[in-house]
Amino acid sequence: MAKNKTIYRCQACGAVTVKWLGRCPDCGQWNTLTEERAQEKGRVTVSSGPSEPLLLKEIQYQQDKRLTTGIGELDRVLGGGVVSGSLVLIGGDPGVGKSTLLLQAINGFLKTAGGRGLYVSGEESAQQIKLRAERLGIDSENLLVLSETVLENLILRAEELSPQMLIVDSIQTVYTVELSSAPGTVGQVRECSYRLMNYAKKYNVPTFIIGHVTKEGALAGPRVLEHIVDTVLYFEGERSSSFRILRAVKNRFGSTNEIGVFEMTDRGLKEISNPSELFIQNSSRDEPGTVYTATIEGTRPIIVEIQALVSPTVFGMPRRTSIGIDYQRVNLLIAVLEKIGGVPLGMSDVYLNVVGGLRVLETAVDLPVLLSITSSFRDVPIDSKTVVFGEVGLTGEIRLVSQIDVRLKEAQKIGFKRAVVPVEALNRVGSSLNIELVGVRDISEALEVSFGR
Repeated sequence: MAKNKTIYRCQACGAVTVKWLGRCPDCGQWNTLTEERAQEKGRVTVSSGPSEPLLLKEIQYQQDKRLTTGIGELDRVLGGGVVSGSLVLIGGDPGVGKSTLLLQAINGFLKTAGGRGLYVSGEESAQQIKLRAERLGIDSENLLVLSETVLENLILRAEELSPQMLIVDSIQTVYTVELSSAPGTVGQVRECSYRLMNYAKKYNVPTFIIGHVTKEGALAGPRVLEHIVDTVLYFEGERSSSFRILRAVKNRFGSTNEIGVFEMTDRGLKEISNPSELFIQNSSRDEPGTVYTATIEGTRPIIVEIQALVSPTVFGMPRRTSIGIDYQRVNLLIAVLEKIGGVPLGMSDVYLNVVGGLRVLETAVDLPVLLSITSSFRDVPIDSKTVVFGEVGLTGEIRLVSQIDVRLKEAQKIGFKRAVVPVEALNRVGSSLNIELVGVRDISEALEVSFGR
């Protein structure tokens, strides 16, 4: 059999060479040439004529039926369940629990959907997967395990077995013999992902693939995977913590930025149905530098605790450190607090942290960040039954944020008695809420309300 021809294409300018080079001869970029299959001239055929345009109102479609995995938090992040024929990518640091999550998911899926499931592992043997399954209490009679790294063999077995769900762990270990490059390279991972996508769409089988994450936090090897798949999920968690967060960053069938919260136990991952109680475990004590806020993650309101520590600097340049909040945003807010609020932080180190490992991306945490920094600087605590949220502008004004009622209802349910909110929010809140509302227009009013000066 003649060997398939391959080429090397520059990912920056599109130039093509017949051999790998460290530097593209056209654009001069380094390490941008990736291996691809060469298309033979004269072999391109068209099976049918060009498609015809249709009026939007004439297009008929069948509503997709969601299939549950038996894990409520995973179904939430997926948009209500698994869509038949979808290709889902789950990325995360090594050891965070990606394999555990999908092993539990395919077990729950088979209990509700029936049929057979196929778990393909290129990293572990069948005996190792059996040991994990016993630890998790999984004893499904319809779950098939395959240790395989050759893509052609993998797809052949899948076509023979006709599973109702396919899991590939991981995409970096699978390779196709049509390319000469090593497994895990950009060309291999992209080609394997395309073939798996075609399999999922052709046989209408929901397919999950696992991808490793680099030190920079991106999917190892190809970022192009995010454009191929239907859904991208990131599994996050600190090694020192037992809590894990599953975040959707792309979803063609549901909301993005939705999160699911889990706890890693000796029996696998356990769902956390009320994450607000998880992130505010010590809300009964008044401590300087601690402020509670209500943030929105996807469709879910979550009460989180923001902690700040301000201490005199021992170096010529004060340090600014933030975990869970954008670093550049924190520097901007500190400048506003110094200029408009009159809080001198030029000779102080500022450390900021979101308790529980949650990353907060929205601007509603601007005001609680400023109040937590001021509380630590003045060593004056804020009432632990007070929740704060609001966006801060560069001139010090407090701006309105979205979903005011949803945030306040969650705070009331947890037990908060008072809320410091933008003054415009007072006219948009329903009368059924049993929580004291304090409206503020700018930083000066917020500091006056919180500290009396």
